[in-house]
Amino acid sequence: MGYIYADNAATTKMSRHAVEVMLDAIENNYANPSSLHTPGQHAAVQLAESRQTIAGILNCEPREIIFTGGGSEADNQALLSAAAIGQRKGKKHIISTKFEHHAVLHTLKKLEKQGFEVTYLDVYSNGIIHPEDVEAAIRPDTILVSVMYANNEVGTIQPIRAIGAICKEHGVLFHTDAVQAAGHLPIDVQADNIDLLSLSAHKFHGPKGIGALYARKGVALTSLIEGGAQERGKRAGTEDLPAIAGMAAALQDAVRDMEANTKKVSALRDQLIEGLSSIPHSTLTGDREHRLPGCASFCFEGIEGESLLLLLDQKGIGASSGSACTSGSLDPSHVLLAIGLPHEVAHGSLRLTLSPENTPEEMEYIIQAVTDVVAYLRSISPVWNDLQKGIKNYVIQ
Repeated sequence: MGYIYADNAATTKMSRHAVEVMLDAIENNYANPSSLHTPGQHAAVQLAESRQTIAGILNCEPREIIFTGGGSEADNQALLSAAAIGQRKGKKHIISTKFEHHAVLHTLKKLEKQGFEVTYLDVYSNGIIHPEDVEAAIRPDTILVSVMYANNEVGTIQPIRAIGAICKEHGVLFHTDAVQAAGHLPIDVQADNIDLLSLSAHKFHGPKGIGALYARKGVALTSLIEGGAQERGKRAGTEDLPAIAGMAAALQDAVRDMEANTKKVSALRDQLIEGLSSIPHSTLTGDREHRLPGCASFCFEGIEGESLLLLLDQKGIGASSGSACTSGSLDPSHVLLAIGLPHEVAHGSLRLTLSPENTPEEMEYIIQAVTDVVAYLRSISPVWNDLQKGIKNYVIQ
């Protein structure tokens, strides 16, 4: 058995179709889409077609799609644009949650330094936000609510449509970071009452370094990059046409195959959850039902997640402990702390995120490997020794 890649929430392998589309654009559609000559206009046509493809999938108008350098840039532009609108209206209150991606949380901290007040909603132990908590937090000076579509660490899917309806009723802008959801869950910005949405191609088998921001018509965007008039003047710089075309192709494929992929990957996820749940003093993090098809996330008491990852890598398994964006940090995951897990348990986290390329045989191998590695790490752990002797009490029963 070859190396098993189970870290698809960090990034995905590009699909063959996306690679072919990109190569074709690199070789045959290399002109600047802003140029008036024939090659430039051919590039402009492909750019427009890619925008149309993505807009059709999200159920919005092509002019409501702005291409960005990825999900983080899209999050930044969404939040800073909403804040600028609020500044002009004298509304400087924002609502978000404690377990957003750092692209959102760090931008909100920046806005707090500029005089904005941010309410960070508590997250329940199952990793789900309650819409009524959002409504209760809305004030006359609230300009924006930002809640991620699906969490990047524990995989929980949020009640986006209900939250969007509340925001619409109260006249508050609604942004969702859909980086983990796009290509994996059906998204309809009209039905979901979404005003601003961020996505990133490399999470659904597209290229890295390219993403998109949906901004509902009438929501004035603030430019983060000044320069040319590309993207309707909202994002300067010559468009990366090969990456944009690759993103459109990957998203189109993901949506076309979504039903079959969801069925297959959910079965693999459930196989993992069932197998790993048999390890003593372990717990599945996040809601059992309302979670992304390919995400199985666990905490194991008495071990360190970093050691678990390194030993699994030696056994030919690529996984993650919490978010890949913060895996270099020794601090426990802010997501796991937000859902109420204590520090000593949050340190022993494992995130396995799957793709349709994975197999049931690989899942069996992962289950056995994780079981063996956890047992080994506990055998050399002074913390586990204290738990076994009753010096300390187990947190996970």
